Amino acid sequence: MSANGRLAGKIAVITGAASGIGEGATRRFVEEGAKVVMADVQDDRGRALCAELGAHARYTHCDVTVESQVSAAVDLAIAEFGRLDVMFNNAGIVGAVGRIADTSAEHWDRTVAILLNGVFYGMKHAARVMVPQKSGVIISTSSTAGILGGLGPHCYTACKHAVIGITKSVASEMAQHGVRVNAISPGNTATAMTSAVMTGRADSIDAVTEHIERSSLLGIAGLPIDIANAAVYLASEESRYVTGHTLVVDAGTTTVGGNGRFHQQDSAILREAGIRERA
Repeated sequence: MSANGRLAGKIAVITGAASGIGEGATRRFVEEGAKVVMADVQDDRGRALCAELGAHARYTHCDVTVESQVSAAVDLAIAEFGRLDVMFNNAGIVGAVGRIADTSAEHWDRTVAILLNGVFYGMKHAARVMVPQKSGVIISTSSTAGILGGLGPHCYTACKHAVIGITKSVASEMAQHGVRVNAISPGNTATAMTSAVMTGRADSIDAVTEHIERSSLLGIAGLPIDIANAAVYLASEESRYVTGHTLVVDAGTTTVGGNGRFHQQDSAILREAGIRERA
């Protein structure tokens, strides 16, 4: 809660703020001097975190599939704090899972409503405030599943690709108004949602953290704080020349791909290749 922090004086709305990446971002934003409107459907968790953060936060029930509730979260920021500097569209679920031939339209539509329509509503209502004030930052959570196929369920993958697309499109419109629009694509991150997917239990965070560590190229697990730090950068003046960008935070998974075995001098593959070359 620094008066001289990287986000000092800024006002933010964060959707999905009560847990996981949203909670991590809420805490980091407040630590860096921002005031935050926390928007979520997890009322007990949201109100408890809001009470902990005190005067630096407000909580509002917000189902991002309902445009009027997203609009109300933006209006609350104006009413309580006088402006809106950062809109972080972060709320999400895994959503529809299974083979494409078996995916129900109902589950598909519900997933799109949260993962894509919720981002659209956030961008729309942030824009109506930020354009007149000629400043602001919009950030949206995509995923590495928005970059590569096969890293998530079909609908989740489609929506996360779409978040990157709409980020670029809206950035091209909003730049003339002094508003920057970017996305973050997290890799495997140890959250309750990831835990539920991997283990069937939302509270198996330690087990999920260990699993991510074992599969990480860097040998460490991605944590909500890592994504929150990326959001702080994009929300701050440090990124004043960055718009239309997707910041990937995934320990190199989508860029590097391999495990570096070809760079190891004692690699069996290299020894075999050398034998064949000499032959």
